[in-house]
Amino acid sequence: MDKSKIPADQAEALGALMDDHRAVKKQFKAFKDTEDRDEKESIALDVCHQLTVHATIEEEIFYPALRGVSDEIDDMLDEAQVEHQVAKDLIAAIEEDPAGDMLEANFTVLSEYVSHHIEEEEGELFKNAIKEKVNLRDVAQAMAARKEALMRETA
Repeated sequence: MDKSKIPADQAEALGALMDDHRAVKKQFKAFKDTEDRDEKESIALDVCHQLTVHATIEEEIFYPALRGVSDEIDDMLDEAQVEHQVAKDLIAAIEEDPAGDMLEANFTVLSEYVSHHIEEEEGELFKNAIKEKVNLRDVAQAMAARKEALMRETA
């Protein structure tokens, strides 16, 4: 999705989520490109932290703002919440044993899963929020404040 084509009422909220998506995808590539085990562990733990913060913001603020707008959006939100739970399970496995033998496998599955989730979210959910003309101005401010608080809490 091209951020420049997002209407003003949704631009800040959707743009912030898309920025998070791009940052994580860049880290997925960095993990894949490096052979250094310590660097892989560091990247994996950083991505797990970023995804945890991102999912919390979506679940606490963004998804509730869209809930009830349309049946189609509600179905997408239900699916997104299931996808978040699977990602949380993989994150827990990575954080439990980042130096373990399963890091590569767990992180690879996480990256594939999250990449798929991002494509669906940006390709379907965001487009439907735009189509339904959901005003996300206040949501954007709440998301930014919550992200800042979570980053401080978990730093």
